[in-house]
Amino acid sequence: MATTDRQATTLALAHALSAAERGLAVIPLSRTKLPALRSPHRDDPSTPPCHGECGRLGHGVYDAATDPDRIRELFAAAPWATGYGIACGLPPHHLIGIDLDTKSGTDSSAALRELALRHLFTIPDTVVVLTPSGGRHLWLSGPPDVVVPNSAGRLAPGIDIRGAGGYLVGPGSRTDHGAYATAPGTAHLAPAACPPALLRLLLPPPRSHHPTPSSTGGHGQGLVQFVLAAHEGQRNTRLFWAACRAYEDGIGPALVDPLVEAALNTGLTEREARATIASAARMTGHRP
Repeated sequence: MATTDRQATTLALAHALSAAERGLAVIPLSRTKLPALRSPHRDDPSTPPCHGECGRLGHGVYDAATDPDRIRELFAAAPWATGYGIACGLPPHHLIGIDLDTKSGTDSSAALRELALRHLFTIPDTVVVLTPSGGRHLWLSGPPDVVVPNSAGRLAPGIDIRGAGGYLVGPGSRTDHGAYATAPGTAHLAPAACPPALLRLLLPPPRSHHPTPSSTGGHGQGLVQFVLAAHEGQRNTRLFWAACRAYEDGIGPALVDPLVEAALNTGLTEREARATIASAARMTGHRP
């Protein structure tokens, strides 16, 4: 059994390194499909939220890397890993995963086809990963300045979405229920661009309440802190998400300068920051 696990770990590492060569950031997963490395803060519930700022391993998708040496370090720290996860929402692909499940008793593929007919879009040829339960993961690529959130069943019953902060089990992974594999004829493909009509369905609807913009309050400060905590590769994504929330809450204009200042502290240029915030304003129906 130990030899089998070692072979599974070796294969998972090889598949993870291959995915990283395509620009996909990866983390090791256990047989349960959860991140193989446990949080270093698990025994201290009073620790403030940490996304890897402490420098230790065990922060889930925030550990995701494309650097081969870093990936080997992650797998060396988790010799029980038998699979790997691919982080969504990160450059260069800004991956969006459409998870068509079979466990809910609904025909998720038919539900997606119905959505496509109703909203006039077509799913392009793209990477398809077959799951042990008979489901499918469709890989799509999103725009760099749009944050797609994770959701379960919101688009339609049996359809889960893996977006920013989420991950997909990579092909070649082995779990308690079997192996994940790329569907025939799709392994050579790059993630196709998400159709705009589908992308609109994946974004959360604007909130209806509008606090006075003259005072950002604690929520505004929280959005600023969210941007300040961004790592390289997350900066534009976090800034766009925070700016969208600010405009939806009616505090967008008042929060532009604080968000720009926070973005500058993470390493973005002022031009990049203001362009991202302006894009968020347009996406939420406001004038930049």
